[in-house]
Amino acid sequence: MNHAFPCGTLPLDFVGTLRARRNDAPMEKLATAGLLDDWFVESGMLDGAPGADDIDLDIAVEVREAIYSLVAAHLDGQPLPAHAVGVLNRHAAGLPITLRLGPGGVTRSGSAAQGLTALAREAIEILGGADGALLRECARPECTQVYLDRSRGRRREWCAMRTCGNRVKAAAYRARAGGKD
Repeated sequence: MNHAFPCGTLPLDFVGTLRARRNDAPMEKLATAGLLDDWFVESGMLDGAPGADDIDLDIAVEVREAIYSLVAAHLDGQPLPAHAVGVLNRHAAGLPITLRLGPGGVTRSGSAAQGLTALAREAIEILGGADGALLRECARPECTQVYLDRSRGRRREWCAMRTCGNRVKAAAYRARAGGKD
């Protein structure tokens, strides 16, 4: 598996395909069209690879960065950037993923553009709806993953406990233990 899905919502997991955004060398998880295909399949959005090409990859990165730009503005209490709004609205107007009912249940198929349409629509629903108030960014300084905080009391600090939460807690323990003689 090439991708991680800690957020529980696909548009925010998609934003996480550029890891450690503020680092000097962020880690790009969509470096090739094949990795974009993998993301669509691994996320469960599509049952088979859509056959993305380099143009699809460029568009996917544009959509990802538009979502992140809108989330960052929302988190900072700033007006939503018009360009990013336009990108999301343009892609949300595309064709949906094709769902079919068959003997084995539901199948999902479509192109990369159709997958991006689904991501743009869900991002619009998050940003424009009640879930927008639940948006958070991971508290681990090296991580820039965003997520919806649905925890009781709205006190979740990390994108995922098994990764960032454990790292922060282990570092705090080492710092405390290192100071003891």
